[in-house]
Amino acid sequence: MNSIWRKVALTGYFGLFWLLLFWFAWLEPPDRAPVALVLILLVGPLLFPLRGLLHGRLYTHAWTCFLALFYLAVGIFYAAGPMAQPWLAWLDIGFSGLLFLGAVLYVRTGAQRTTR
Repeated sequence: MNSIWRKVALTGYFGLFWLLLFWFAWLEPPDRAPVALVLILLVGPLLFPLRGLLHGRLYTHAWTCFLALFYLAVGIFYAAGPMAQPWLAWLDIGFSGLLFLGAVLYVRTGAQRTTR
């Protein structure tokens, strides 16, 4: 059961990563800021937990939950405002929700397994 939650977390992580990359670099590039700056600020933080998530470390999954909440807030912010393609914001909300849910449940099942 533990590996299912890890796969859910990784699906949310990589979905969010690629969505943000395509969204701000290709589909709807920002008008008022350089594309590189927006990508560094929004996609850059996702690179920090990559190694720990790929190795299945519980601690990395635990603090990645906080990162997922940030991206959930970003998705809600864009969904509330006027957008040409609002489905991008809803995908952001969905992937960040998957990342949060998968990471929380992976940590929970992993912690229960280590205490037995």
